[in-house]
Amino acid sequence: MKPTFLAISLLGLTWLPSLSHAAPTPPNIVILFSDDAGYADFGFQPDCAEEMKQLTPNIDTIARDGVRLSNAYMSGCVCSPSRAGLMTGRYQERFGFDNNLPPGHKNGVDLDETFGVKRLQKLGYKTALIGKWHLGYPAEYHPNERGYDWFYGLLQGSRGYHPYKKPSPHRVILDNKKPTPEEGYITDRFGDAACQFIQENKGEPFYLFVSFTAPHSPNQPNKKDLDRIKHIKKNMRRNYAGLMVSLDDNVGKILKTIKDSGIEDNTLVIFTNDNGGQTATGANNGRLKGKKGSLWEGGVRVPWAMRWPGKIKAGTVVNDPIISLDILPTVVDLTDHPVADSWNLDGRSMLPLMTGKAASLPERTLHWRQHGPEGSISLRRGKWKLIHNRGIEGATPELYDLENDLGESKNVAAQNPELVKSLLSDMKQWESQLQDPLWGPGSPSRKSKK
Repeated sequence: MKPTFLAISLLGLTWLPSLSHAAPTPPNIVILFSDDAGYADFGFQPDCAEEMKQLTPNIDTIARDGVRLSNAYMSGCVCSPSRAGLMTGRYQERFGFDNNLPPGHKNGVDLDETFGVKRLQKLGYKTALIGKWHLGYPAEYHPNERGYDWFYGLLQGSRGYHPYKKPSPHRVILDNKKPTPEEGYITDRFGDAACQFIQENKGEPFYLFVSFTAPHSPNQPNKKDLDRIKHIKKNMRRNYAGLMVSLDDNVGKILKTIKDSGIEDNTLVIFTNDNGGQTATGANNGRLKGKKGSLWEGGVRVPWAMRWPGKIKAGTVVNDPIISLDILPTVVDLTDHPVADSWNLDGRSMLPLMTGKAASLPERTLHWRQHGPEGSISLRRGKWKLIHNRGIEGATPELYDLENDLGESKNVAAQNPELVKSLLSDMKQWESQLQDPLWGPGSPSRKSKK
């Protein structure tokens, strides 16, 4: 018997290590993306507007149970460009996407650009986009052609929240490429679709991008939510808050589905917003100057929270400036696969910050531009923000110390001429790598009409 026992033991010794080194299941990624929300309109924000403090309890749990990013940015100041940058991991101005994509336009994100989800598909991820697309209307630009296994949403940048009698082809809700009946409240439909995808794919790694239209105008709250917002006196602000309440309810529904599916500990949840708040329709950006459509902090700085139980310490705050371009390299880093130099990404992995392995990362410069080489341009390096609103007659480069002047109220360019010179050199070098917008302000076609 002894020889037999020894043989079994030896077989066991050669087998057990392979078990202990079995590759862990890659984490699921869920991105919850609101639209035009105010910087001061979420309870997890330190300067949240008083009337909003109790209206986003589900979104607030993401920051409570994870990390809040206090210096977070989108790469664009309006809806369409910010999505183009996030989904490619590259400054969208590199491929002519400075401006919002007009309804029905025959262009979109350059077909030579690779979406991050295409790379994730090759790593075994199931991918889905729920909600707003706004990155191309022709067939070759459709989400299914750019890396999303399932698309449930609209191609255009906005629509009403209640059913239309006859929606346009780009505002109807598509199930992949098939129009669906007009029924139900839009935010609820997107929340339900996200839950459906999670339930159907919980057994394999997935990437889910939930691109809510809320609280983008029109301000059409769900009637069932009116009692919860009646304390807000101003009509526009109250109706805007109604969109926020529905957004939060559906985020809560998605978080519950993740938990009930038993995948909470292996799912990174990211919540953020697509650009600065649109104050013209009721958003509140707090101390920030400007709004959606400008390169002031109120146009590009966004609320951002992330949760990954067991990996991100609850209640963490990261103060490093981060940008939406960082999402793709971070997600790839989570899969233990390298980011190839040939991808030419402009972001970097946030993983060391998220997991507490690094208190901060090396300083870098972040850039923004809109409307091409004659439009506004800005950058941030460390605490310094340089902005030049070139489209305004007489404008000169302005410098702000964001650490001590978050509201950009005191231009200190005259007191720091050498710093301004250095930052302008960075700005010029970055802009030399960009192309003119393919449409809209600053595009060659627009210039030729002048």
